[in-house]
Amino acid sequence: MTATPVPATGPALYAVSDVHTAIPANFAIVEGIHPRTDGDWLIVAGDVAERPDDIARTLGLFRDRFAQVLWTPGNHELWCSEPSDADAAANGPTPDALRGEARYRHLVDLCRELGVHTPEDPYPVWTGAGGPVTVAPLFVLYDYTFLPPGTTTREEALAAAHRAGVVCTDEFVLHPDPYPSRQAWCEARVAYTEARLAESADPEAPYVLVNHFPTVRTPTDVMWYPEFVQWCGTVHTADWHTRFPTAAVVYGHLHIPRTTWYDGVRFEEVSLGYPRERRDGLRRPVPRRILPEEVAEVAEVAPA
Repeated sequence: MTATPVPATGPALYAVSDVHTAIPANFAIVEGIHPRTDGDWLIVAGDVAERPDDIARTLGLFRDRFAQVLWTPGNHELWCSEPSDADAAANGPTPDALRGEARYRHLVDLCRELGVHTPEDPYPVWTGAGGPVTVAPLFVLYDYTFLPPGTTTREEALAAAHRAGVVCTDEFVLHPDPYPSRQAWCEARVAYTEARLAESADPEAPYVLVNHFPTVRTPTDVMWYPEFVQWCGTVHTADWHTRFPTAAVVYGHLHIPRTTWYDGVRFEEVSLGYPRERRDGLRRPVPRRILPEEVAEVAEVAPA
């Protein structure tokens, strides 16, 4: 299927994720991202970097350029770098060593100081081309309910991942404190987010839902390593794009940038990804224009 790209003649809503700017080659690409008009907005759908200093540097750069910047965390923002016992004794806890909810709240405070919207702030309304839409940054984790084929429990899924040598680093550095598990943290975030979406739903300004992880399982079907799907979302968000008025869903995490449609709703995976995944160059423009919609088609790519 082919389509003619739709030009943006005025302010537009853009999105990007998985910029991983601690990698110099990625930061060089990010430094080249500029708005096309003074009114452009930018969604940043997680995995900016691991260290708060790098996150602040990147989001600050975007905020200096775009009229509005909206952020939701990926798993990499939540990784904890444990200090040595000597450093901890001498200096106390550092932002890099914060864990779980405390780390997330630190990043929310950092974003507010920069003037960046977070999942804890009122959802802003985009009134430019393609609007009005309510842009809703969400922070919903995963709970191991995206099970790899041939498994029926989290324990079986983790065992299969270890056998295949495909184990997410989150298992070692993404701590859920004060929750007893990542599943419990995800459950709390799902309940909190559902309540906010229900309260703010407006058919006259449908949502652009923004989450780092895909809200439906189907996009993970093309992954080369199916064992990894258990770290990619939760089945409890699968009907959000139909339960709530939704114009589009933006996500990242999979490093498979493409456009797909589910139940008549457009889903945009907007990741930049790692340099090794771009040996043949960028597969899609970065950032991706969400509104006005670039093309009305289903775009498929080979598995990544």
